[in-house]
Amino acid sequence: MRVFVTGMTGFIGSAVVGELLRSGHQVLGLARSPGRATELIAHGAEIVNGSLDDLDVLRAAAAKADAVAHLAFDHDFSRFEENSVQDHRAITAMGAMLAGSDRPIVVTAGVGLLAPGRLATERDVPVFGSSYPRQSEAAAAALVKLGVRATLIRLAPTVHGMGERGFIPMLFALASEKGVSAYLGDGLNRWSAVHRLDAARLYRLALEAKVSGRVYHGVAEEGVAFRAIAQVIGRRLGVPVESRGPEHFGWLAGFAGEDMAASSKQTRDALGWHPSEPTLLLDIGQPGYFDGFPA
Repeated sequence: MRVFVTGMTGFIGSAVVGELLRSGHQVLGLARSPGRATELIAHGAEIVNGSLDDLDVLRAAAAKADAVAHLAFDHDFSRFEENSVQDHRAITAMGAMLAGSDRPIVVTAGVGLLAPGRLATERDVPVFGSSYPRQSEAAAAALVKLGVRATLIRLAPTVHGMGERGFIPMLFALASEKGVSAYLGDGLNRWSAVHRLDAARLYRLALEAKVSGRVYHGVAEEGVAFRAIAQVIGRRLGVPVESRGPEHFGWLAGFAGEDMAASSKQTRDALGWHPSEPTLLLDIGQPGYFDGFPA
């Protein structure tokens, strides 16, 4: 297949591109700067210059692709609602070019805040609204009603691996700044997790399945206690590990205290997906994982 990939230079997107190329697929990737995609180009990927605001570029690329993998999203949380609208427009524009064909689009969302306090499954349906404005799932569902082979991958709140720039390095930087690796309450709230390479294989399998309306969970570990994450960071920095209040975390408090456990049993059964990469705690405990962050 010739797959159009948005977010191709990102932490997860670049892994998806590599997985697709190694499996014999062709890749056409969206990149704002060709310079950031030099290595991917060297491995055979083609580049389309543009961003999620360039709807004509997105339409043209989707029209000449056999499939679309949409991973791009602006994670500037100060503009979360605006970025969610941008995401919805991009999904709608690309999906419209696939209507009336068997060409699939895989859309990215998350399991976070899906079912707080219990194990979320693929059957759970989020409540869309101002409390969580991301519109990826709603946009994918609308495409299905139009006859598009749209599927959804909900990723775990922590997608880990060398080079990560997500929540875990943010917690590391915070612990370094404050001199304490903290958790909220008893720290037993859980975060599901997946390694980026396992996630990349899931995207490939979902694209190759070419089904419609399915929801898959990119989850290798159902739930890792937040306190256990804090303990690994504390050992790495040589700082105490303690319970602290929400004010310690600033804007991260809304995530640090959430229970975001999720299952991927239905996904594994449907696609034969078997995560095999290192677990979260083993991964973040290895030397060099936090290189580039203050220590």
